[in-house]
Amino acid sequence: MATKLLDKLAVAADPAPAGGGALPLTFFDVPWIFTGPVERVFFYPYPHPVDQFTASLLPRLVSSLAAALSRFYPLLGRVRPRADGEGYEFCSGDGDAVELTVAESEDDFEELAGDGPRDVARLYSLVPRLPAPGDAGFALAAVQVTVFAGRGIAVGVSIHHVACDDSSYMHFVKTWAGHCRLAAAGQEEEAGAVPPPPFLDRAVIADPDGLAARTLDEMRQLAASGPPPAPPPGPPPKLVIASFTLARGCIDKLKQRVAAGDKHAAAGVHCSAFTVACAFAWACLARAGAAACDQDLAHLLFSVECRRRLAPPVPQEYLGNCLRPCFVEVGTRDLLAADGVATAAAAIGASIRALDVAGGVLAGAEGWFQKILSLVPRRPMSVGGSPRYGVYDTDFGLGRPRKVELVSIDKTPGTVSLAEGTDGKRGIEVGVALPEAEMARFASCFSDGLLQL
Repeated sequence: MATKLLDKLAVAADPAPAGGGALPLTFFDVPWIFTGPVERVFFYPYPHPVDQFTASLLPRLVSSLAAALSRFYPLLGRVRPRADGEGYEFCSGDGDAVELTVAESEDDFEELAGDGPRDVARLYSLVPRLPAPGDAGFALAAVQVTVFAGRGIAVGVSIHHVACDDSSYMHFVKTWAGHCRLAAAGQEEEAGAVPPPPFLDRAVIADPDGLAARTLDEMRQLAASGPPPAPPPGPPPKLVIASFTLARGCIDKLKQRVAAGDKHAAAGVHCSAFTVACAFAWACLARAGAAACDQDLAHLLFSVECRRRLAPPVPQEYLGNCLRPCFVEVGTRDLLAADGVATAAAAIGASIRALDVAGGVLAGAEGWFQKILSLVPRRPMSVGGSPRYGVYDTDFGLGRPRKVELVSIDKTPGTVSLAEGTDGKRGIEVGVALPEAEMARFASCFSDGLLQL
């Protein structure tokens, strides 16, 4: 279906920020330099013609974006090499702006905003591309608003992962949405409508062991060793993306099943909703053949937020990356067995519980990058997003979104996304992007697994 470009706008911060200049990359940021953006699309019903969108809603979206960027001004800038050749830095200054694409789509809004399998390429027509890199470095953020005449709108947000993690990403989007909601109500301020401002002091991330420089050196050595292996010959498989829901009752049953296993209960399993959702999705991927099952061990990789776990803790509003990887492995046969979900949950819980032992959350940090690289050929399942970020609480004055899609999970095979359930009853939504045949098998495994609870 055709998507027509209506306009491209450069949105600067308003009021202009007092800050600017250069900011350092921390060791939490450096590993993401050569990755790409986190890309989400938020779908909202909007049963109005394009003219009303252009005259009424679009100006509010633009002015509220400018207000949000005034607080999150580092997102206006770029990442560039430092003048002394010692790594990279964030830079921003007068005249910086974020590109806002305005488009109209003839595609089926109801289908795109649904849970069933959809061609990932259709969703990417709603995702803004970051401007092409240049000699001055590369841009960090871009947004797109696409109107479906008489049916809805889609708000696409792309933010390069080197700029921030998902906690900061959603902090920015909810700040934008809060300002837009106030504008729709004709108000300038309302207690709690806009989240607290971001915390911008990067000095709170201490690096006494020089982890940022060491990680960058490892990345340079990797680049010098030659290009990555070529992809398999022929066209890449068509990917579809779909969502599956673990209702609260199912989550409770999964937790009871994990706790009921004597060999797990004795270890004092960390058995949260996140733990069992990851375990259930991991087992489904393995049984569907979407995870590597031709080896003795199956691997899972997920990130843990460190703001509250650092000593001293970092403010929750800190703008940047503050994640550490967690590595989990179980026997492939154990994962495929009847009690594979319980086995996986126990292993996931143990990895989370280990963060609180001697050495703290940064234990082994010097080896994280190499360990991630070593796992890539083994096709681990990885996890994007989290139910704790409340993506369905993002209200631009249009109510709760009909659907929120983390489209960028398609970049890494075996990645699932997690979000809170859309029903507001503490369930979890699991998103996955797979080739069509694997998606059909995954859906079957997911529904069969629920029937067995």
